[in-house]
Amino acid sequence: MKSGSREEKPHRLNKLIVIDGFAILHRAYHALPPLKSKEGKLTNAVYGFFSMLLKLINDLKPEYITVCFDRPKPTFRSALYVGYQAHRPEMESDLSLQIELVHDALKDSKIKIFELDGYEADDLIGTIANQVVKAKKNTQVIIVSGDRDLLQLVNSHVFMIAPITGITKMIFFDTEKVSEKYGLKPHQFIDYKALVGDPSDNYPGVSGIGPKTASDLIGKYKTFENIYKNLADLPQKIGIKLAQDAEQAALAKKLATIAIDAPIKIKVEECSTDRIDKKELLKFFEKLGFKSLIERINSKNVQSKETTKKESSKKQNKENGQLGLL
Repeated sequence: MKSGSREEKPHRLNKLIVIDGFAILHRAYHALPPLKSKEGKLTNAVYGFFSMLLKLINDLKPEYITVCFDRPKPTFRSALYVGYQAHRPEMESDLSLQIELVHDALKDSKIKIFELDGYEADDLIGTIANQVVKAKKNTQVIIVSGDRDLLQLVNSHVFMIAPITGITKMIFFDTEKVSEKYGLKPHQFIDYKALVGDPSDNYPGVSGIGPKTASDLIGKYKTFENIYKNLADLPQKIGIKLAQDAEQAALAKKLATIAIDAPIKIKVEECSTDRIDKKELLKFFEKLGFKSLIERINSKNVQSKETTKKESSKKQNKENGQLGLL
């Protein structure tokens, strides 16, 4: 090693954007006003999804991008708990048809998709993040989803962008932002849900333990397991509740934990943004009458990495608030 090598500037980290497909489509569907194609089909979710995708590519200049989808078949969590997600309403047909449109458009334009029976998109996202961080030390993973469950994956190499108003205003989460906003470290979200459960997914935690008590317990004892090791030191009422629902809480923790070992294998080169077939995207946008998206993809706002690297470097710490930290 040369004596001056320590003063060399580190290489710019690559970025892999992983989009939670259904979460973003669902948000767009409910956030945007009705928009219809020439054939009279509703396309607001499709428009919102691709509007966000183009914005992410333009703003973050990622080297790689992929989209994960849920499959309709039951997952391994349903085998663990028969009532898992049992109260969720059936998907609206207008949204279901739009998911199919987006799915086909992504395939045609060579944007890599991951989906697998028996696993939720969250598990595929967790597995991808785990594999990429282990195999590619120079690559950051940026998850895009409105599902706060995914915050448990955030660490020094994994970040999350979550829409907070419609599909345009977004918040960037690193470990510090997670702690600042929720008073928990990312991995503690699992222990938190083990105690309070998750009404949206229809599984209980510990009866009578609410968010404040759960946060206080985790703040003091750090982990779910350590809380149970110290039941004798807790106020009697709380200790009894935890003891009575210990099995239920342990199950809740399993249900809350995102898998990072799903049987998929990511090859980041297959997710390269250079592989995106812009002509196919344009054909799709033209078919649905998305004139503004056609203008965006044809304008200088959507450029290749080679033509924007210098510009991106200059603007990187100025645009999008905390997004410039990436």
